[in-house]
Amino acid sequence: MLEGIVRMAGFDLKLHGIQVEDVLRNPSPSTLYEEAIRFDRGTTLSDTGCLIAYSGEKTGRSPKDKRVVKNEESEKDVWWGPVNSPLDKLTYNINRERAIDYLNTQDRLYCIDAFAGWDPNTQLKVRVICSRPYHALFMSNMLIRPNEQQLKNFGEPDYTILNAGRFPANRHTTGMTSKTSVDLNIEMGEIVILGTEYAGEMKKGVFTIVNYWGPKNNILSMHCSATADKATGRASVLFGLSGTGKTTLSADQKRYLVGDDEHCWTDDGIFNVEGGCYAKAIYLSREREPEIFNALKYGAVLENVVYDRDSHHVDFDNTTITQNTRGAYPIEHMSNAIIPCVAEHPSDVIFLTCDAFGVLPPVSRLSPEHAMYHFISGYTAKVAGTEVGVNEPEATFSPCFGGPFLVWHPAKYADLLAEKIKKHNANVWLVNTGWSGGAYGVGARIPLPQTRAIIDAIHSGELTDAPTEKDPIFGFDVITECPRVPKGILTPRTTWTSEADYEKAARALAERFCRNFKNYEDGVSAEVIAAGPNVC
Repeated sequence: MLEGIVRMAGFDLKLHGIQVEDVLRNPSPSTLYEEAIRFDRGTTLSDTGCLIAYSGEKTGRSPKDKRVVKNEESEKDVWWGPVNSPLDKLTYNINRERAIDYLNTQDRLYCIDAFAGWDPNTQLKVRVICSRPYHALFMSNMLIRPNEQQLKNFGEPDYTILNAGRFPANRHTTGMTSKTSVDLNIEMGEIVILGTEYAGEMKKGVFTIVNYWGPKNNILSMHCSATADKATGRASVLFGLSGTGKTTLSADQKRYLVGDDEHCWTDDGIFNVEGGCYAKAIYLSREREPEIFNALKYGAVLENVVYDRDSHHVDFDNTTITQNTRGAYPIEHMSNAIIPCVAEHPSDVIFLTCDAFGVLPPVSRLSPEHAMYHFISGYTAKVAGTEVGVNEPEATFSPCFGGPFLVWHPAKYADLLAEKIKKHNANVWLVNTGWSGGAYGVGARIPLPQTRAIIDAIHSGELTDAPTEKDPIFGFDVITECPRVPKGILTPRTTWTSEADYEKAARALAERFCRNFKNYEDGVSAEVIAAGPNVC
């Protein structure tokens, strides 16, 4: 971050229709702290030096309010439907003018010019224009911060985020279903935000841009964490939905951390899209997650947490405001981060799932066809008691382990994944971090040390030639021997007290896979469809 560079001579935002003269461009964290405490009601400091801020009514993303402008050039590329709701140009222009009019009413604005992607050959220039210092510090952390010369030569951005989240969309405008609207215009290179102050909308807006631009240029964009071997530089990428252990398993001091959430795979290797991490803070403690806990210090943002008004000590167990409490910090705050955040081609691709039905084995090896099938499926299970209304395990599917952020049909990303793993000889694994010996409530969750031992064995190459047996329903190769893991746990069928009950549960889960995959069959090959469970 550039200390002291605040108001740059000759810099303005008139290119975007913004006439405000007092614009702070890439201010230092100290300046943003001061601005936030002076002008942003409710903002304060934690006892560890974090900026504590609040996002107001919205404490999470609003995926149903995400829209993509239907333009001639990109219309044929976009996977239209619930994930990408179409927006006409007129409505976009109305929302855009509404955002600019709001920003023009402000006494001062904050502008962050930074990069998405650590590969200098492909990185995108992103400009964030906002009215809240908390939003500016958040995106300064999440994007890749330019040095003084890079900022001087930044020029015009490739993409601009106009964050007018404090001002609502007009619900009477055609196509608006609420006062919130997050609109992506691919051709104009803009995102307009109205009616939500949740900072994560900006982060995932950038990732949505990358999810369009990457495949357009034969680059696989991935919603995953990534680590790298300290000796060889070869990477490992871990895909997984919430609760599967993606963040925990990537916080491995034996390996370099490339990134915790968003990456791209090019012909040269992989790179992190972001310059920081956005970690869940619920129930965070030094004992459970020491790396993340220690990263939440000066320069970081804590979002929607509850703190003691006297000591300013944060109570991470308090979910009065939301269960989605978060911390955003520069990746340099992680002691094992590799800077720049790039690595060699992955030796291993790992799909994490928390199977609460107790059906899937702790570790299986996938063929390219099985890899595409399970990548498009993006399966995990919600556990009873974790959400209101969930009284028993509930199967959840999110294509490519990042459905809300896809722009192309999931098959586009799966084709790229298959191409990359074949070309670079990557092994693909399905690792169950969920239940064994029965479903949730009957069996027990696979102990974290055993899951860590499986991941270590994958990285060391010990599982490459391990003995396997074919799963009779799902068809993938189940690993039957793994160092430091009890052999009896590796074959789920034998861990249940009743083989008939296991068979019934396995078939029921397989049928859920089949029903889900029908949503994507039009875009995939017969070979991939055939890689599904044999009950389809």
